[in-house]
Amino acid sequence: MEVEKIITEACQRFLGSTSFRFEALPPSGSSRRYFRVFTGNDTFIATHNVDIKENRAFLHISKQFAALSLPVPIILFEDIENGVYIQSDLGDTTLLATLSKDEHGRLTAESKNYYKKAIAYLPVFQIKGANAIDYSLCYPREAFDRQSMLWDLNYFKYYFARLANVPFDEQKIENDFEHFTEYLCQADRQYFLYRDFQSRNIMIHDGNPYYIDYQGGRKGALHYDIASILFEAKTFLHPDDREELLAFYLDELNRIHRVDTAMFMEYYYAYVYIRLMQAMGAYGFRGLYEKKELFLQSIPMALEHLRWLRSHVKLAIKLSELEKVWDYLVDNEAIRQLARQNLPLTVKISSFSYKNGLPIDNSEHGGGFVFDCRAVANPGREEQFQNLTGKDERVIQYLESDASAQLFFAHVWGLVSSSIQTYLQRNFTYLSVAFGCTGGQHRSVYFAEKLSRQIKQWYPSVKVELMHREIEKNDKFL
Repeated sequence: MEVEKIITEACQRFLGSTSFRFEALPPSGSSRRYFRVFTGNDTFIATHNVDIKENRAFLHISKQFAALSLPVPIILFEDIENGVYIQSDLGDTTLLATLSKDEHGRLTAESKNYYKKAIAYLPVFQIKGANAIDYSLCYPREAFDRQSMLWDLNYFKYYFARLANVPFDEQKIENDFEHFTEYLCQADRQYFLYRDFQSRNIMIHDGNPYYIDYQGGRKGALHYDIASILFEAKTFLHPDDREELLAFYLDELNRIHRVDTAMFMEYYYAYVYIRLMQAMGAYGFRGLYEKKELFLQSIPMALEHLRWLRSHVKLAIKLSELEKVWDYLVDNEAIRQLARQNLPLTVKISSFSYKNGLPIDNSEHGGGFVFDCRAVANPGREEQFQNLTGKDERVIQYLESDASAQLFFAHVWGLVSSSIQTYLQRNFTYLSVAFGCTGGQHRSVYFAEKLSRQIKQWYPSVKVELMHREIEKNDKFL
């Protein structure tokens, strides 16, 4: 059964009505698909995931956290057999979206306040959640134990180090992995481990943090999650901010659960290393292997985190072969260039009707331009053009002869061509341009077609994707 049909049937059962619509949300790094459901003045998030065990873990953890009055989405409907669940909508603003820094690379006061609000809840999840979760339902394992650690280390070895052609002795690095996991397992691991405690998984709604994507949660050590958010590649926090936020976390932790700070710090940076290696494995798999540019962009910052660790941290154990790998990664400029491949720039151009809402950008990037064509004279008001579109010659001639239309396009071209030039220089790979008008039939289609032709003429290396949302829905124009 098609995913859209499954979502439709689930929404009908949940709402008891057919009066709704839904739009696909941008894809994430997983195979889960998300949809925003619109009905009246309300919106919900519907999720489809074929991995039933992962769904059961998420639903169980969500219900337990909600019972503890923790700020998580509320589960409103579930259909385990078809891999669908519906939850409350927390909006689109992530902690990552609120990130702002000053000229020295330090978090601004407002951004730091958001981070502290978000981190303040982490000990509550870790301590209260530890007693509420049935770990037998956790996915893919009950705990972040030795086996889980070895999976992450081998993920790094095969999908980052191997793909980056890093030389190492297979047996020696396996010996180091065994030694490393033995050391990590000596830390107290009786807490709830969120697993993906990162800025993109923390929503800011009405000024307060809400938490999503904890389906990989399990029993584990306190250190892992705070390491995850403070050494996140995409945010690349200043070392002074990391130190301040770590101290803040420890203060909040000690309010509800006393820990020996010196003992905590003995294992902290070892967990920073394994978390960073897990992330680099993901960047290697999604970026170096699958060639997804969004993940490639994170590699240089991850390497800078590794450089800082090698310069400032001395672990309590010796990992000779693994340390050679780390140092090779830090010093080898060719590896950095892997993350700066000259991938082609794609410009996605679309036309749409404002009556049917703004188009959804399903890319991993977001951003771009939306131009309102409704100030330009509308051919659709004239009977001779009503059954034509902006692709028809008579409509094209009408708008080509209209001075306001040509001035409008000149301004559009100035903005778009400037962005294309900058994107090409900086090796960006995606730009979205959308044109909207009243019906999505004449003006928006004309300008989208015109821009497509001009980009192909001026920038032959740029790939253009063209979509007319409204006329592609209407058979009479096909």
